[in-house]
Amino acid sequence: MAHLMPSGSNHRLGNLDEKSKAIIVELQHDGRKSYSAIGKSVGLSEAAVRQRVSRLIDSGVMEIVAVTDPLSLGFARQAMVGVKVRGDISKVADRLHGYDEIDYLVVTAGSFDILVEIVCESDRHLIEFVNEELRSIDAVVDTELFMYLSLEKQKYNWGTR
Repeated sequence: MAHLMPSGSNHRLGNLDEKSKAIIVELQHDGRKSYSAIGKSVGLSEAAVRQRVSRLIDSGVMEIVAVTDPLSLGFARQAMVGVKVRGDISKVADRLHGYDEIDYLVVTAGSFDILVEIVCESDRHLIEFVNEELRSIDAVVDTELFMYLSLEKQKYNWGTR
């Protein structure tokens, strides 16, 4: 599965030509598709596709990863956590980068300053992480947990613009 990188990456999709965008779309639908098959779909040689994919990855526009189901791998709890911060939001976000439990982190406008998605092995692990790690950060003034009961939709093939 090919994922577009967060908006903080060095390049914007608007700078890409139509062939590179088409390659991204192909990989979003099937990250294991061969360069030869992609080339046939987008009108390029296998070598040209390989070179473009390498440039897209090296420039930080996309990465190709395996998307897993956390429940199947022994992670019984997922939650989105809204975090309210006093002071410099960037410092808190930088600190949160280091936690393995956090797989998604965004700075937001609205009721919360930061949203983090956490993946934990158990209820106990979730409670310990929130209490001992998140809430122990001095600048964190409030947290609100949104426990995932059922994942109804998750997609990565939104295409390009």
